[in-house]
Amino acid sequence: MTIPDIRFTASALALLSCATICTPGAAQTEGYFKGKTVVINIGGTAGGGIDVGARLLARFLGKYLPGQPQVVAQNMPGAGGVRLLEYLVSQAPKDGTVLGAFASGPLVEPLVGPRKPAYGIADFAAIGSLEKDVAFCTTWFKSPVRTLEEAKKTVVTVAGTGAGSGTDTDPAVLNEVLGTKFKVITGYLGTQETALAVERGEVDGRCGFGFASLKASRPDWLKDNKINFLVQMGLEAHPLARDVPLALDLADTPEKKAMIRLMSSHLALGRPYLGPPGMNPDRRAEMRKAFMAALGDPELKAEFAKTSGGDEPDPTGGEDMQKLLVEMQATPPAVVDRLRVLLNP
Repeated sequence: MTIPDIRFTASALALLSCATICTPGAAQTEGYFKGKTVVINIGGTAGGGIDVGARLLARFLGKYLPGQPQVVAQNMPGAGGVRLLEYLVSQAPKDGTVLGAFASGPLVEPLVGPRKPAYGIADFAAIGSLEKDVAFCTTWFKSPVRTLEEAKKTVVTVAGTGAGSGTDTDPAVLNEVLGTKFKVITGYLGTQETALAVERGEVDGRCGFGFASLKASRPDWLKDNKINFLVQMGLEAHPLARDVPLALDLADTPEKKAMIRLMSSHLALGRPYLGPPGMNPDRRAEMRKAFMAALGDPELKAEFAKTSGGDEPDPTGGEDMQKLLVEMQATPPAVVDRLRVLLNP
């Protein structure tokens, strides 16, 4: 081989190497988050199930993001998660450094809420959800109302956190579909405040209480049988509560079934995480990948089990979550219109 041949080969190798690792996109992707801080905003108060899950995820997420950034969690409660939705739309940067952690109720609010916002829930960047869940209507063990049939005969006061939350929407839908007499006392800040209201006797109970959130925030209620389970919302009954009536099974007309199905679909996305509309596609892909990797981390799974009665995460990935959000947004207009009237008297 001549000297010119050697020089050519070295140059070619250098170009090939640069084509592999030195392109602007590849360089940015590999280390984009290095030196940055990722903030997970929590659409609930400290100590609730959303808060517990987000703070656990924050400890592991950075390990799996390019550049291994610091990840912090901070609370942004208000209007059952609607305040955080609005923040993601109007103020949050779209580079992957800001996410929102929610209860699943706000996934429905842009569709059936009173505001008719310019965005739909499918416009947000779905990152993933921690688990698949169901939500219950419950009463305190001292309440005279202990069954669904009794809730059809007696007014039952339940604590609510805001118009976009399942604590407020589930009772209204169940009253319409099943003939219950739930009365929402709304305005509580978050999970902890509603739980205290129940314990103090300010209200009879709470609806829209996700099983995962219940186990994370009030495990003693389950262990010591401190609550009555009246009915559950979900596409399927929870495996540990098959004796509790499933609202979807009790709906007796196609329209009522469609209403319950829409209001239950989001529960397949228990404790969801969203990025803002228009989030950078590369950052979205990296965040989705890191989210699933973090939830597969053995240490995270062990810590998760401690706060969830022994259960490990049952996550939904971002792409599958996005598909479900699109399906929810495509609900027939007649069903959506009826729900909007019902939920916004």
